Amino acid sequence: MLALVRSPRFSAIALLTAAVLGLVVANTALGPGLERLLDAHSPWGAVGLDLSVSHWISDGLLAVFFLLVAIELKHELLEGELSNPRTAVIPAIAAVGGVVVPALVYLAVTAGTPYQHGWPIPTATDIAFALGVLAMFGRGLPSTVRVFLLALAVLDDLIAIVIIAVVFAHGTDFAALGGAVVALLVFALLGRLLRPGRTGQAWIIVAMVVVGLVTWWLVYHSGVHATIAGVALGLVLPRRPGHVLHERVEPWSNAIVLPLFAFASAAVVVPSVGLGELSPTFWAVVMALPVGKLIGITVFGAIATRVFRAPGRSTLSFGSIVTVGVLGGIGFTVSLLMNELAFARSEEVLDEGVLAVLVGSGIAMVASAIVVSLRARRYRARRELSEAEATE
Repeated sequence: MLALVRSPRFSAIALLTAAVLGLVVANTALGPGLERLLDAHSPWGAVGLDLSVSHWISDGLLAVFFLLVAIELKHELLEGELSNPRTAVIPAIAAVGGVVVPALVYLAVTAGTPYQHGWPIPTATDIAFALGVLAMFGRGLPSTVRVFLLALAVLDDLIAIVIIAVVFAHGTDFAALGGAVVALLVFALLGRLLRPGRTGQAWIIVAMVVVGLVTWWLVYHSGVHATIAGVALGLVLPRRPGHVLHERVEPWSNAIVLPLFAFASAAVVVPSVGLGELSPTFWAVVMALPVGKLIGITVFGAIATRVFRAPGRSTLSFGSIVTVGVLGGIGFTVSLLMNELAFARSEEVLDEGVLAVLVGSGIAMVASAIVVSLRARRYRARRELSEAEATE
């Protein structure tokens, strides 16, 4: 059962199902009740946590997802595909293209409007969703495609983290931020004392949970988005405890955290307006995710592959780069978060942004399924032909 929950296929299906369910419920008679539930506030205002249920999901639970992203990022940087600069440079350049071009497409469509600050929305790739689509339709593709997609998506998430920390910080409280740094150092020291598998270490685990929550609380009050606390905690956690934590928490993240966030984020009422009355934000995101990502990743990736080609080392074909570019247009989780941060004070544009992320990611999803299936079928046919020739 745990193996199923950990699989990319499960994560992708759970995210899509939750998002569709949220959108459907919001547009039925249950919609007003769901809205009241998501807007209900917790009774913990006395400790500075007067958050709605919706904010507890996006600021609190989603920090768990970013904690796992940071652990995976650290692994890739220290031991994985990104540990070798020669190997990492090509997906790094492709990731930059996958951020810059969609942002430029968004800015071009929204030029002269008050919505240009939403440019980060189409810059993200949903690593869980993209890998899930690849796993479902890519049987037979060479492993280099998955490795390249994983490296690119991890670097894409790193850029998204920087954008969240810098662009969406507001009224920074440096005292709280300094306190968060101190708590982070304590967390890192406790992590070094932890030896997974040994007995008598329950007090360390309890202390780390408490310090981790304090770090999150301080980051929240610093003006930096609270999910950055999850990133910081994941990066300072030593590798072995980090690996154990990732193994134990990932099923909960896939089965509860991400679907709950997708459900809550997608629970918007479809505007009863004509297509011509939709804001430029909607069209900008719908264009930038599937088209901007494809162009950016493909062009930058192809140039990088040609410039940094090393003798004796296999490189990704142009068709494989295009395949990864199409998959990169699936923004979803992080794009929904970017939309929420960009248009938190404009409910109408916020709802249109959610719909745009769902439509743009949906287009990329369908295109990815087609492209990946065709590429996989071609590789399987080629392999079967080679095996048949070898047996003659």
